[in-house]
Amino acid sequence: MKNRIIITIILITSLFLGACKKALDLNPNDQIATSTFYKTKADFDAALAAVYASLQTEEFSYGMGFRDGFTDNGYNQFNSGAAKDFVQGNFNPTTGGYETAIYNDSYVGIARVNLFLQNLGGYKGADISDSQRKIYEGEVRFIRAFLYFQLYSIYGDVPLVVQPLGLSNQKQPKVPAAQVLAQITADLDYGIANLSSNAYYANGGHAAASSAKALKARVLLFAAFGNTGTADATMLTQVRDLCLDLMGQYKLSTNFEDIFRDATQKNNTEIMFSVNFLAPNNTAPWDMYYGDWDACAPMQNMVDAYECTDGQPYGTSPLTDTKNQFNNRDPRLAKTVYADSVYFGPGKVHHPSNLRPTGYGIIKFLEPNNIPYGFSTLSQQDAVILRLGEVMLMYAEAQNEIAGPDATVYKAMADLRARANMPAYPTGYTKDQMRERIRHERRVELAFEGLRHYDLLRWHIAGPVLNAVKSTLINYHFEDKFYHWPLPQTEIDKSGGVLIQNPDYK
Repeated sequence: MKNRIIITIILITSLFLGACKKALDLNPNDQIATSTFYKTKADFDAALAAVYASLQTEEFSYGMGFRDGFTDNGYNQFNSGAAKDFVQGNFNPTTGGYETAIYNDSYVGIARVNLFLQNLGGYKGADISDSQRKIYEGEVRFIRAFLYFQLYSIYGDVPLVVQPLGLSNQKQPKVPAAQVLAQITADLDYGIANLSSNAYYANGGHAAASSAKALKARVLLFAAFGNTGTADATMLTQVRDLCLDLMGQYKLSTNFEDIFRDATQKNNTEIMFSVNFLAPNNTAPWDMYYGDWDACAPMQNMVDAYECTDGQPYGTSPLTDTKNQFNNRDPRLAKTVYADSVYFGPGKVHHPSNLRPTGYGIIKFLEPNNIPYGFSTLSQQDAVILRLGEVMLMYAEAQNEIAGPDATVYKAMADLRARANMPAYPTGYTKDQMRERIRHERRVELAFEGLRHYDLLRWHIAGPVLNAVKSTLINYHFEDKFYHWPLPQTEIDKSGGVLIQNPDYK
C-alpha cells in the first residue's frame, strides 16, 4: 500500500509547480503540465499521490517531535522551526521557521487539492466509476481539512480558498475562523460519508472514513474550548460519539513502541492514519534528527512527569529511585526517552554525534534496525497522525466534561494504562481531579507527537504552564498574543494590503 502514495520529486514539481513558458512556445515536451495531464485514471492516481505528499514536509510529519519544542516538553537545540524564538517570546511576523512553513506549506497542499477537484469534476472518462470518484474526492478533502486545521488552530482567521486561483483572484483576504471551521467539518463529513468503511484501509496511508472521524473529533475538541478554555457541550457530545464509534473498530497495539517502528507499523491495529515513507527514494531523517543529532531534547520536567509503577508521582512514590530515573517508572518513559545513548539491547547501541543539552533524547521514533544513525540512514518510519490511544483520551476528556468521571471514563483510562502495565485510577475522583489526570495522561502517552502545543492552546493554559518552566538552557516567556500566531510578513507584503495581519502583530 505504501507504493501507491509515494511520488517522486520530479512528478510533484513538474505537475504542481508547472512548466516555464516562453511567450510563443507550447509547454515544454519534457515536462508535465495540467493541460496535458488528467487524461486517464492513472493520471489521477499519480496526482493523488502528490496530494498525499503534501503531508511529507517536516512540520506535518517527521518534525512532529519539534512541535513539542514549542511547549514544556522539549528543547530544540538547533532552534528547529524557530521554537527557541517562540518560547522566549521573540516571535513576530518575520520570525520564519514553522511560523512561515506551516502557513505556506498548508496552502501549497490546499492548492493541489483544489486543482485535483477541479479536474476530477470535469473528467468524463469511463475508467473512473462514480464510487471511485467519491473516494478520490473524500481522500483529498480529508487532506484539505487536515491542512486547514493547521491554519485554523494556529493562526485563527485566514484566507479560505476552495477553488484554484488565477492572476485575477490570487490575492485573498482573511475570513473569520468560524467559517474556516465550517469548511473543515464539511470536508470531513464528506469523507465520513464516502470513504472506505474498512478501518484498516487507513493503515496503508490512504484516508478511510475512520480517519475522517478521528480527525473531526480532534478538530471539534480543539474548537469546543474556544478562546476561553471553557468547553462547548454540544461539540463535546459530537467528539464523544465519534470516539465511541472508533473505539469499537480499532484495538490498542499490544506493544506501545510498535506504533512508531517501521518493522511493526504495517497492519498495526491502532493506527488510523499515517503519512507513509518508503526507502530508498522516499525517506525521512527520523533516526538522524532524533537519534544522532538530538535535535529535540526532552526537558527534565517532561521526564519527571512519568509516574512510578505504583501510579504515584516520581519523587512522591516510595518507589522513587534518584540514582536511576528509569527504574520503577511508567514503562512509556523508556520507550519515549533515552538517556545519553540510544540503547535497544546488546549490539543495538548508538552514541549520538551531538551533545545532549538536557541529558536526554527521543527514542520513540527510532528504528533499531537502522543503527548506526547518520546522514546515510534511510529511515522509512511512517508518521502516525491519528491513532486509537489519542481517541481513547479524547473520549475520556469529552465524557468527563459532559457527565463527570463515570464508569466509561474510568474504563477508557484503565484500558489505555493497562497497555503500559500501569495501574487504574483510584475511584472517587471529582470531575476536576479526573480532568487533571486525563490531561497528564495525554502528556505522557502522546509525548512528542506534536499535540502538546494544541492542548496548551485549547485549554488556554499556555501562559501559566510555559511561564512556570524553569530551565538553565532557555528563559520561557509566553504572551497572550501567542495564542494566535502572526501571519508571515512575506504574505502580507505580497497581498498589497488585501491580507491583514492578526491584530496583536500590527
